[in-house]
Amino acid sequence: MVQKNINIKNKKAKFEYEFLDTYVAGIVLAGTEIKSIREGKASISQSFCEFNDRGEMFVINMQVDEYSHASHFNHRPKAERKLLLHKGELKKLRKEVSTSGLTIVPLNLFVNDRGLAKVKIALAKGKKLHDKRETIKDRDNKRNLARIKKSFNN
Repeated sequence: MVQKNINIKNKKAKFEYEFLDTYVAGIVLAGTEIKSIREGKASISQSFCEFNDRGEMFVINMQVDEYSHASHFNHRPKAERKLLLHKGELKKLRKEVSTSGLTIVPLNLFVNDRGLAKVKIALAKGKKLHDKRETIKDRDNKRNLARIKKSFNN
């Protein structure tokens, strides 16, 4: 069963990192990988992006389950997958990562209108423990405020 629109999110990333800039990148995939992604059988919750020595960016630890209808020519579920960006964007990201100690995390994996798999990536800065506590406090306050508003309107 193929779902109509695929949008696999990395929910942990918003809590763990503060996003500075976002990009949309294509991915180099094998035939069985794209078929598995179109079925929604992928996860980017543990993944991150890294540059190799030739200046190419790869997404590491992205889980794409094996395609159910494939023969023994199936792909490896946790393989490194190359990301496709413009040369200028790659240079800028590589400079930011190497000089200021930032990281690149995938935010969501989706299939566009033309059927191509894309990854939304973000240049991110890791949050400290007190920032995470602040995030939790803000979320709890919003939830309580919504609860009060709801009871007030009834």
